[in-house]
Amino acid sequence: MLKHRLENFSRVDLVGNSTPLERLNRLSDYVGRDIYIKRDDVTPLALGGNKLRKLEFLAAAAIEEGADTLITAGAIQSNHVRQTAAVAAKLGLKCLALLENPIGTDAENYLNNGNRLLLDLFNTEVVMCEALHDPMAQMAEQATLLEAQGFRPYIVPVGGSNGLGALGYVQCAIEIAEQSSAGFVDFSAVVVASGSAGTHAGLAVALRELMPSTQLIGVTVSRKADEQRPKVQAIATELMQLLELAGDIPEITLWDDYFAPRYGEPSKEGLAAIKLLAEQEAMLLDPVYTGKTMAGLLDGLERQLIPGDGPILFVHTGGSPALFAYL
Repeated sequence: MLKHRLENFSRVDLVGNSTPLERLNRLSDYVGRDIYIKRDDVTPLALGGNKLRKLEFLAAAAIEEGADTLITAGAIQSNHVRQTAAVAAKLGLKCLALLENPIGTDAENYLNNGNRLLLDLFNTEVVMCEALHDPMAQMAEQATLLEAQGFRPYIVPVGGSNGLGALGYVQCAIEIAEQSSAGFVDFSAVVVASGSAGTHAGLAVALRELMPSTQLIGVTVSRKADEQRPKVQAIATELMQLLELAGDIPEITLWDDYFAPRYGEPSKEGLAAIKLLAEQEAMLLDPVYTGKTMAGLLDGLERQLIPGDGPILFVHTGGSPALFAYL
């Protein structure tokens, strides 16, 4: 049913075939539990990442509206901004990005390397601001300025996270269900980073329909659960309306013990998780999202917080370019 309903929405083909879902053999032996990974870090544009799934639908909407410019916003090292800029370049659109420095650092690598370096390669117009205190209003202001210059801008929300963008993670959930069924793998839990909330909301809505016995756990990367839950719920509500799904929104499970010291600042536990995955699997996580999320998964295992004794799926949302900015 979900697959058919997705066909009602315009989409630019950016991801192509399903991303791999594979067992982490050495890590599974190391922790004594089967751990699998969904490789959305290897989506095929601009060093990969989860935002490309959202941008398939958002870019299609922009093109349908006759836009020639994508406007978005994020931190200097935003994976979302990097991928939006890449999509704009791929589609022959202008990209304007509002950037903030959320950790107030003057480290040269943070300011100029990693994702920020790639923005210049994609010919992005960058507007620095002291803070993204109201990003939608700030982007709307830039849209007005661009319209006065004759451009036709389309605003892509922070993280690509709204109901339309979350359709990308309905597609991902369909892939997960099909791949787990083909491999005869019955997951006890799926673990994913929960930040701008679109990825989490899309998975929450779709996995409830497709894999109702599997618990989805969102590990927050920027705020406490009481602040994050309404953000996930709001996008889940919008998504269910788009898909014309009846009933209440899914229960949202959040772990919020792992985002310290704050968004965008690495943690000791997150860095240890990055090192462990590199040593055990030659796989790269990032210091902002997936490192902290894997730290949560590992700690959850140790504290027996994950239900059941079946395999666990880690959704790798990408972000490895940030390693060159932080480490």
